Amino acid sequence: MTCLLAQGHLLIEDAPGLGKSTLAVALAKTFGLNYAKVPCTNDLLPSDLLGLSIWDATAQAMRFSPGPIFSQVLLADELNRAPSKTQSALLEAMEERQVSVDGVSRALPTPFFVIATQNPMDQVGVSPLPESQMDRFMMRLTLGFPTAEAELALLRGGDRRGSAINARSIVNGEALIKLQSVIDKIHIAEPVYAYVQQLLAASRTGATRPLSPRAGLALLRAARAFALQTGRDHVLPDDVQAVWPAVVSHRLGASHDSLQKSLQLAQATLVSVGAP
Repeated sequence: MTCLLAQGHLLIEDAPGLGKSTLAVALAKTFGLNYAKVPCTNDLLPSDLLGLSIWDATAQAMRFSPGPIFSQVLLADELNRAPSKTQSALLEAMEERQVSVDGVSRALPTPFFVIATQNPMDQVGVSPLPESQMDRFMMRLTLGFPTAEAELALLRGGDRRGSAINARSIVNGEALIKLQSVIDKIHIAEPVYAYVQQLLAASRTGATRPLSPRAGLALLRAARAFALQTGRDHVLPDDVQAVWPAVVSHRLGASHDSLQKSLQLAQATLVSVGAP
């Protein structure tokens, strides 16, 4: 939810069968957004994603047939199985929020939210996304296995995907756009800016993959979205720490242990800058 409100894109890295697709469908239905899923096989072409121009014999002209990327919520399932050209085509669309086919640029719908899933690297037929492409995702999450209580409820109730598909929306796309526009109005005090800057600087001490200024901007925007969900009009250092793991883990290439150490760094840095 934080990533959607912040107008970012989300990467979910986990094993198959843990509900990633159901989560994407439920999110789209909640906000009344149209949804498409693209299974990223190793023979997926950029045109399969973006669309292509075909000859219309009736009109005697080329007609553009849009691909699934022209959806408000796109699930790119198992992105790390797709060829590099297809990955690049998707990530260019995520960055520019438009696609170019046959020399014509076409705007993507608003809002536009990509949820990409990535299988663990120990599975057959996958290859890691390059760091430059990973950096295009605002946040990375891992769902993990459900708790015992949640899994028992799932086993008793069966597959939840049907209920997610048939769910009723509680808000519409226009309301979501208004919520997204509020993010820029969430106040950030100067000590919080200094806190984030020192976090970026601390990551560059002896690191092979230090945090870039883009990571800092993503961290601030995600913190604003998190503050909005708690009903506040200003960002606290606690908001920065709440979104820190999801925003920086894939940029640092962090394991769970090193991520915990980086969170300790975030807490220690807070003391050094004296943020409120």
